[in-house]
Order: sequence, then structure tokens, then C-alpha cells
Amino acid sequence: MSAAFFSATYGEARQRFLDAARRAGATVQHHVHPLKGAAGEEIGTDTALLGPADAAKLFIVSSGTHGPEGFSGSACQLALLNDELAKRAADRGIALLLIHAVNPFGFSHLKRTNEDNIDLNRNFNDFATPYPDNPVYEQIHGLLVPAQWPPSADNEEQLNAAMVRLAGQRNPGVSSGQNKHSDGLFYCGTAPAWSNRTIRSILRAQGTNRRHIAWIDVHTGLGPYGHGEKIFGRHSEETTRRAKAWWGADLIVSTVTESVSPRTVGHITGCAPEECPDAAITPTTLEYGTVPNPVVRRALRGEAWLAGHPDAPEALVREVRKSVRDAFFVDADDWKGMILGQFRSYALQTINGLTTEE
Repeated sequence: MSAAFFSATYGEARQRFLDAARRAGATVQHHVHPLKGAAGEEIGTDTALLGPADAAKLFIVSSGTHGPEGFSGSACQLALLNDELAKRAADRGIALLLIHAVNPFGFSHLKRTNEDNIDLNRNFNDFATPYPDNPVYEQIHGLLVPAQWPPSADNEEQLNAAMVRLAGQRNPGVSSGQNKHSDGLFYCGTAPAWSNRTIRSILRAQGTNRRHIAWIDVHTGLGPYGHGEKIFGRHSEETTRRAKAWWGADLIVSTVTESVSPRTVGHITGCAPEECPDAAITPTTLEYGTVPNPVVRRALRGEAWLAGHPDAPEALVREVRKSVRDAFFVDADDWKGMILGQFRSYALQTINGLTTEE
């Protein structure tokens, strides 16, 4: 049954989301992207709002911040639209906002980054101040994005040795974000991307006058197979207390050694306090493991190389795109069941947590 909520393409995922949202009686809005999808289709970030429009409490679930990670996030949203939990939230005076495909270009084209090779989870920052230097990334950029693809055996050997040498350096770590290489991995960009501006406009429209906002951003690609890590950033003592009370002792702060994710600058949920300053914001990332880290890293390296080589042979393009998809989406029933089971539990905890707040 779980597998039925997963789609094979962005286009299919979008249509199923919109159909389910309308059946559920949600208010649907479309934010159309200026570019086209991989099949020439219209793409966009769509939202579905259920429950009382004037609710003081808002529960947000977003998907596809990192392109093909949207296969799982979309499935979680589709499952929620078909679950009695959505009605339970409404009955408790909680509005539910589903943001489908934060990065529709990457979702459709099977790119973790957006149309400008920007990692959107490094783009939600203050561009009036310098982005933090990342000396760890600087040491290996040339190895991560080689001149040729596939990389040579010598390149792989040097990169593996460098990764072992840098393994203990996490804050910043290789993936913390960088602003010096537009052709590189984890690039933050030089200005707010289309998706950044769109998400902020959605928050302003839907988050104004809310007293409490809970936000789960669904991701894949880090950690053990099928395990969903509840990642929580660095926040105030009050927000941390609230998050632990809602989500339990297995909530992991992203800055601790045990987390699968190092500290990042420019995370999507970081814009919520800026756009909804009067609300108490309780954000989290749900990160599901897929395949071993070296496999994910190779897929990202291929994607970055491809961004700088638009004239690459079509067969190589397909190979790289497939490797990215497979790094962030496991087409196996046991994995899909783990994803939806853990998400439902997390969503229920969030609804229960919001219910206790004044």
C-alpha cells in the first residue's frame, strides 16, 4: 500500500498531489516556474491549504527542496492528504499547508540543485553579509569536480584520501555550503533564487497572523537505509524545549557530532522567523537514508560536472541523471514503507504538539 503513494516522475507527482488536494477540499495555489521541465511541461511550486483559514496554528510540510528528494516528500504529502490525520488537525483548529516541489526544476530534471546549480538549502541567507568561508571545501573542489567524467582512477584515489583526511572536520564541513565556485557542490548563489522568493511569498501569505508554526521539510540522501533522522537546528532555549517535548529524545541538533548533517548556512526553514516574526516557529528536517555516502557523493559530483558541460553526450546525461535519482530515491517497497511509516508518526507528534500550545 505504501508504494502506491510514490510517483515515477515530477509530472505524475504534481498531478496526483493536485488531484488529491482538490478531493480533500483544500485551497490550491500555483506558483509557475519561468522555465520548463525535462519533458517540456509546465513546472511550479504548488500549495494546498486545509483546515480553518484563520487558524492560529499552522503545520507546514514541504517537499523537493533538493529536486529528486521530492519523490519521497511528495509521497508523504500525498499520503497525508489521504489520511484521517488531516481531518484531526482541522478538528483541533490547526491549518495544514503542504508546499509541493520547492525546487520544481530540479525535481523534473533530476537535479539536486536548481536551474542555476544553487543548493537551495544554502540560499536562504542574508546576501548583504559575506557568506562564511569554507576552507574545508576549498581543499578538494578540484577533486570533487574533475575536468572529465567519469573521473579517472587517480582522481578517485586522491579524493578518497582527502575525504579520510577531512573526515573529522564538520563545522564547516565539505557540505556546509560555499560561495566561491558556481560550478561546484553546495553552492549558495549570489542572490535569492526563484524558489527562495517563492517560498517567502507563500509564508507571508499563509503565515501572517499565526501564533504557532510547525514546519517539517522532508529530505533524503543521508544516514542509514530508510532511517528518518529528526534534525533540529540551533535555536533558542524555548524553541528547543518545545521541539524536544513534541518530537522526543531522538531529535538531533544538527551541530552535534551524532548528526548525519553538518551545520549549514542558508537553510530553507530559517526564513520563517523573518517572514512571520510574530509567530513561534518550530522547524525541523526529516532526513531519510538511501544509499552509502560515497554513492551519493559521486552522483552529486556528476551533476556538478554536467552543469558545466551542457554539450555532454545524451547517453552520459541520462546516466548522470539516473544516478542522481537513484541516490535520493530507493525504488523498493521496504524502503517506501519505512519512509511513510516514520513520516506519519512524525506528523502525528507535530499535531499533538501543536494541540498543547496556547
